[in-house]
Amino acid sequence: MSSIKRLSTPLTDEAVLSLKMGDDVLISGVIYTGRDAAHKRLFDILQAGGELPVDLRGQIIYYVGPAPAKPGHAIGPAGPTTSYRMDAYTPRLLEYGLKGMIGKGNRSHEVIEAIKKYKAVYFAAIGGAAALIAKSIHKAEVVAYDDLGPEAIRRLEVVDFPAVVINDCMGNDLYVEGERRFKL
Repeated sequence: MSSIKRLSTPLTDEAVLSLKMGDDVLISGVIYTGRDAAHKRLFDILQAGGELPVDLRGQIIYYVGPAPAKPGHAIGPAGPTTSYRMDAYTPRLLEYGLKGMIGKGNRSHEVIEAIKKYKAVYFAAIGGAAALIAKSIHKAEVVAYDDLGPEAIRRLEVVDFPAVVINDCMGNDLYVEGERRFKL
């Protein structure tokens, strides 16, 4: 049985340590968006010893390429994209200080080990619920890599953004646990 937890960003170690696999969460505050191309740029900057265009320490990245906003809306449908495409870059971003990621699908062994090492968390958002998720996003603005279009890095102001803890900082994995439970 999972518990519902309310989180505010930026995330602290204490907040991350309180999260357990399977927890339902409602996130409020600022989260950032980023997908493959943006992650590669961020990774390359860190590898070269440069400064990121956005300080991601303590922050959450949502793996999304939102649709254009309709008039009167902050953002268009904003459903999660598959997370494994960011796996090559994620351990370095966690080392830098990123505390959370939101996407869908499994993460690699290397990412789960980095989540444990750097006290971070991986959340899933519900695929197919893009329009519903967009209702929790009250403001969206491009803050880096405008040339990437929908994959630009955006700063989102969210209220009660729904997600589920998939990988907690102890290395527990809801996908593995769910499969184990239902194989019996």
